[in-house]
Amino acid sequence: MMTTATHDEKVAKLRDLVKEIDFCMLTTITENGSLHSRPMSVNGEIEPNGDLWFFTYADTAKVTEVDRIEQVSVSFSAPEKQRYVALSGTAQTIRDRAKMQELWKPELKAWFPQELDEPEIALLKVTVETAEYWDAPAGWMAKTIGFIKAATTGKSADGGKNEKLNLK
Repeated sequence: MMTTATHDEKVAKLRDLVKEIDFCMLTTITENGSLHSRPMSVNGEIEPNGDLWFFTYADTAKVTEVDRIEQVSVSFSAPEKQRYVALSGTAQTIRDRAKMQELWKPELKAWFPQELDEPEIALLKVTVETAEYWDAPAGWMAKTIGFIKAATTGKSADGGKNEKLNLK
């Protein structure tokens, strides 16, 4: 019997994947229209609606880029687990001290030595509009069984779950 996941179940799966993977590549658009990606961390946090928060310095290229063109892409990858997430939406710079206190974790001190007293500390909020994720069986045994099954049945190997979501 095949069941179809509800939208809420798909969002819950998306949140679980992001929390597990944590590090991602945030892509913005430069002044000349080219794409600019850099590694970032959501610190294991993702809002129930899929929105993301990143700590940053307000005087960085990414902030300048999203202040000019707010469209961004965020990609998470855990190849060893065969899990991938692609998100797109808009970003904005937020200087809300209460939200920073809510999201602050001690490990952030590695990037922000003065913690929340850093003069240029800010948040980058990504309002996720669309998401897609892939979650396939990991490990050599699962892959081997999938390939053998595909070879003996003449059907393609099971690539796992692939879901597309509209969040806004």
